[in-house]
Amino acid sequence: MAFAIKVEICDPQASTFVFVKQKTMYGGKRIAEGNEIFLFASEKEGGQGLIARGLVTAAKAVPRKRGIVRQTPRVTISVKRTALAKLPMGRRELKSFTDWKDDRPETELNFKFYRQTTNKIVGISDETAAFLRGFF
Repeated sequence: MAFAIKVEICDPQASTFVFVKQKTMYGGKRIAEGNEIFLFASEKEGGQGLIARGLVTAAKAVPRKRGIVRQTPRVTISVKRTALAKLPMGRRELKSFTDWKDDRPETELNFKFYRQTTNKIVGISDETAAFLRGFF
């Protein structure tokens, strides 16, 4: 399974990244060492959307806090960059894909990342991963 993360990325050219206590949704909590991941620099923090593809080199679940009933699972991951994006893909390119039932990769990304704009790690379909590979 492949994953994508939308997060603040201070150095898009870095060869490795560590993302601490990241929120997970849509199967993101299943991320594990060896998984492919697509990195989106969050536009909320001045990023430009898709910037890189990488390989998860470590993944560890963050323990839940005691006494809180509803908690979004969080993980800390390390990623080795394997490629830099050559084409743009972000909120601007995905904004018009709002037919949630059309099964398009663009719609899946718009739904998972921008319908609720919080930064997060999400699981993505094989079709969406194949689509994103075309940007490298």
